[in-house]
Amino acid sequence: MSAVLQDIYGEESNVQTGRYAAALDAFTATYGPGKVLIFRAPGRVNLIGEHTDYNHGFVLPVALDKDVLLLARPRSDSTVCLCNVEADYPPLSFTAGPAIPSGPPGDWGNYAKGSAQELARQLGRDLRGLDGLVVSQPPYGVPRQVGLSSSSALTVVVAVALARLNDWHPDGVALARLCSEAEWYVGTRGGIMDQFIALLGRRDHALFLDCRPNAGGQYRTEHIALPQRYRILICDSGVRHQNVRGAFNQRVAACRASAKLLQAHFHDGITHLRDVQDVPWRELVTKLPEKRTVGELVEGGIDLGDVPGLTPDTVLKIRARCRHVWTENRRVKAAVAAMHDGEVGTLGNLLNEAHASARDDYEVSCPELDSLVRAAQEVDGVVGARLTGAGWGGCIVALVRDVAVPDFQTHVSRRYRAETGRTTDIFACRAGPGAGECSLKKEENR
Repeated sequence: MSAVLQDIYGEESNVQTGRYAAALDAFTATYGPGKVLIFRAPGRVNLIGEHTDYNHGFVLPVALDKDVLLLARPRSDSTVCLCNVEADYPPLSFTAGPAIPSGPPGDWGNYAKGSAQELARQLGRDLRGLDGLVVSQPPYGVPRQVGLSSSSALTVVVAVALARLNDWHPDGVALARLCSEAEWYVGTRGGIMDQFIALLGRRDHALFLDCRPNAGGQYRTEHIALPQRYRILICDSGVRHQNVRGAFNQRVAACRASAKLLQAHFHDGITHLRDVQDVPWRELVTKLPEKRTVGELVEGGIDLGDVPGLTPDTVLKIRARCRHVWTENRRVKAAVAAMHDGEVGTLGNLLNEAHASARDDYEVSCPELDSLVRAAQEVDGVVGARLTGAGWGGCIVALVRDVAVPDFQTHVSRRYRAETGRTTDIFACRAGPGAGECSLKKEENR
């Protein structure tokens, strides 16, 4: 097992050996002895490029060395049975076919069901099922509800396992698109970034992703080496906002409204904000109202599509949301150029600017995230810091000189506690590889 884990986790492989052994023991205790297949999918941190993916923009995520494991044994029927080592998640069972009834909102099983349903539709038949055990608890698993994409990691790992057991072998791009569509099952109209980085991640690299496919359905990607002698540090604010899906969908709707309004002034080919990326902001700002209600937009002939949770009285802040996306796309491209040129200071300044934009124009920050960012920026050796993930809580990401990591941990913890009365979990991460099967030697599989 050690050689396999070394390829995945590098210097952390020794501690992972015990984690995998415990997971195998837990699977045997749950389902009995026999052959077990192990699949994994990483969480992610987005270095820069927030809320641009569903606008066909640019992103720069990193796959983390923290992941979700799925231990699986194939079944002879189409039933998927899933258990979770964490007691908060009750066992579930469903038939893996093209029409799977969903559980209640927030049910963890909906992410697995979304993958199974989308794969069954892709293959045009019921699937071969599995008995599975999910292992995702910290410190080596992906923390949940902190903006590191634990839900997408679960979606992806189930899709990878079911594809393997049903003899479907797509490339990473095709499977990422399927997983993105699978997450619509839970009701969030997001983009494709989380699924792409979960499948296409590479050790010690970020992934530049152009979220607009070309005419052939292909996406432009580039693996960008991360700066040497710097660490990615993630600080958890401890804030968990449970009911932000409506706020997220409002921002999706505001971006759609922006594109439709600009289409009337420029050309019919504008479908997403990406299409006006090369138009100077001074030309765009005069065409965008500060805000409109959904009812006013509909009366004006603006079709917002199937975004759930909107009412005629919902107010959409159009101009500011568009400005964030327009400037953020430029920051992503500038960040890629800075990384190619070894300009770490420039990269850090872009991270700081990205936080200000997410805070002020997209309004997805909160006082606790702002406190963490301020504290991080005070540390000598920190080049930049920003919120990461959808926002409204969760985590910040900071790019920190490796020798400054201890000072960072001490200062940020102390300052955050003094300002908010809260504690923060801080962990240093490395860029890890994308999802896949962990093939163990026969004698290592119990």
